[in-house]
Amino acid sequence: MIRLLSDMEADAYTLMATDEAILTAITQKKAPATLRFYQWKPQAVSIGYFQSAKKEVNKNYLFENGIYLVRRITGGGAVFHDKELTYTFFIHKDHVSDNIVESYKIICGAIIKGLKTIGINAKFSPINDLLINNKKFSGNAQTRRDNIIMQHGTILLEVDKNKMFSALNVPIEKISDKKIKELKNRVTSLKEEEKVCSFDKVRAALLKGFEKFGKISKANLSKFEIQLKDQLLKKYMSKEWTYAR
Repeated sequence: MIRLLSDMEADAYTLMATDEAILTAITQKKAPATLRFYQWKPQAVSIGYFQSAKKEVNKNYLFENGIYLVRRITGGGAVFHDKELTYTFFIHKDHVSDNIVESYKIICGAIIKGLKTIGINAKFSPINDLLINNKKFSGNAQTRRDNIIMQHGTILLEVDKNKMFSALNVPIEKISDKKIKELKNRVTSLKEEEKVCSFDKVRAALLKGFEKFGKISKANLSKFEIQLKDQLLKKYMSKEWTYAR
């Protein structure tokens, strides 16, 4: 059985604190395998656990535009979050694979399967991307704790590439206009590809894909998870965590 949590629309700190609280509950056998969908309000940039905030983001631009910055517990690169569907999936590695690339392929395979039901033909690109027409519209990241895989990722419904490349610390002043255009052309969204871009419709499609892992049943966060999430908020809001590297 896979627990499906109610959709959440929240700030970056709450979203990431919730992910870690759920992971902790599952590793302590206080919760089952879990799937959740959410949206980032307001806009945010999340950086990978091993990244340097100072190197990866344009801090002044974020401040001037009210864009939040948060460090994830997962690896991967910096991501600008705006008009997207984000999912997190928690499952024991025995139901997926111990191999990192293979586990990405299997979990992303559920996304591909689901999107196909609404006419979107996506392709897995190792290590952790999904492509439409050879352009990236979904990035994914993992962490593992006590044999539990936590994978989350984005499905870009729409994307403001100018804002994305301004928020992320791409040294565009040092590269040619042609190179900037090439970088922007590597990224796309469902809307840009003239595909359905409704959060609800994409969410419904992904649910069908994730059914490959078992029966999905609606449930809520436990009292333990809510309390832990509230405690973890201090960590995710702190400069010590954000600028740890």
